[in-house]
Amino acid sequence: MHAHARLRYLRHSAQKVRLVADTVRGRGVAQALRMLRLTPKRCARDLEKVLRSAVANLEQRQPGIDTGTLVVSSIQIDQGPSLKRFRAASMGRVFPRLHRYCHVTVEVEER
Repeated sequence: MHAHARLRYLRHSAQKVRLVADTVRGRGVAQALRMLRLTPKRCARDLEKVLRSAVANLEQRQPGIDTGTLVVSSIQIDQGPSLKRFRAASMGRVFPRLHRYCHVTVEVEER
């Protein structure tokens, strides 16, 4: 049995979140949570929250499941919309700034 959780409009670029997501993909849930807790990247806290949500969703669907046998089967990081902002520069010019967002989908299943 499997369950998933989705976090949309995460205020990090997809490229930076993928660096953290690649470290926990395919691992056991307990080990993945430990790794995310010790990862110094700022987005690791948000990934940990989504992973806990996916485990809770599976426990809700199938009460009494052993969480020690769960595996992070897939983590998908998709590009979200970008806010286009501008920063003033000298001599009347502007420099564009993109505030990037991403969507995270975490899926867990029994080993």
